[in-house]
Amino acid sequence: MPELQRLRSLKKQATTLEFVVNAAYMRLARSKLAYGHGTTNAWDEAVYLTLHALRLPLDKLAPLLSRKITDAEQQRVSRLVGERIRRRVPAAYLTREAWLGDFRFYVDERVIVPRSFIAELLREKLAPWIRRPAAIRRTLDLCTGSGCLAVLLAKTFSKAQVDAVDISIDALAVAAMNVRAYRLGQRIRLTESDMFLNVKSNAYDLIIANPPYVSDVAMRRLPTEYRHEPRLALASGKDGFDAVRTILRQASDHLADDGVLVVEVGHHRRQLERAFPHHPFVWLQTSAGDDCVFLLYRDDLISAARAAAAAATRPARTATLRPLRH
Repeated sequence: MPELQRLRSLKKQATTLEFVVNAAYMRLARSKLAYGHGTTNAWDEAVYLTLHALRLPLDKLAPLLSRKITDAEQQRVSRLVGERIRRRVPAAYLTREAWLGDFRFYVDERVIVPRSFIAELLREKLAPWIRRPAAIRRTLDLCTGSGCLAVLLAKTFSKAQVDAVDISIDALAVAAMNVRAYRLGQRIRLTESDMFLNVKSNAYDLIIANPPYVSDVAMRRLPTEYRHEPRLALASGKDGFDAVRTILRQASDHLADDGVLVVEVGHHRRQLERAFPHHPFVWLQTSAGDDCVFLLYRDDLISAARAAAAAATRPARTATLRPLRH
């Protein structure tokens, strides 16, 4: 009862942004939601939903905490937070936007919510692995989804043409919206393709991919929020590596002589190294650690394929039988 009276007393006072954010946080925290689509916890989600609902800058919370909030504004925040709790969908599907660094992208249920660690690496132009960024002229974004990484490729490598492919026509429609928003239609070409099937070039300087990598078992255990995303963008066979197998097998056919492949695979470094022991993966450091994104050069892919083929044809070792003594 004292707590209820305190809240009623606070409501009679002029409501501030700080009060509204804290109220949203308490509602979200009590609801035991799953995060991971742009935010990782209830507080960050409360801040994002509140600022979005009030059309305030997302990076200006502290200076605005004492800002007075009207009843109508408070109701807008309450409705948005309530929908997040009731429907248990990623916040990005409610706000129709997702952010990668300073870049905003339109998203809806036709695409997975952008959250790739490759975006972090592109901010540094993949240094030191890409020694001459200006020399990157042809790039491929495999499994482009919303087109977010294709846009970042074009922004990062200013002289590069970008091919962005996806098996989903619906996803490509969303990608087209983002390409238009950044006025990159002359540099980004969108193509429907099941992995490399409709990719004709064999001279890409750089191929990036954030493919599906969720195993059958993990798919069955996904929280409700993740089940709202397209299954096609998540599921990748029994062990989660069906898409990665195709990439490792075919990427060398589409890379230039000194071309680079960069692939995101979640926190699956150990599993991948066991599954592909002949590949000399270079694991790149991201904010989530060094087990999410790997890099390989074209020569590495070719050498690994040869080593794997040789190992597959090598006869199994058998024990030498010694004659019995009488």
